[in-house]
Amino acid sequence: MTTHNPIKPAWTCGGCAGEWPCPTRRRELRAEYDRAPVSLALYLAAQLVDAAQDLAHVPAGHLHYRFLGWTR
Repeated sequence: MTTHNPIKPAWTCGGCAGEWPCPTRRRELRAEYDRAPVSLALYLAAQLVDAAQDLAHVPAGHLHYRFLGWTR
């Protein structure tokens, strides 16, 4: 079980206090969804929708990269 879960509404990492998903959580998610990249994208898209409501002051492009762009 990871300690790198989001702390809402700031969307910081509970494990390292960085922006969530932090590099550690990204590695964990890649491993967890290794054979299911579409499922990973759907999960992260749902997180993005939640985060966009809390982080309305953050540019949309930054949120997109932060939550989805790195998965490519």
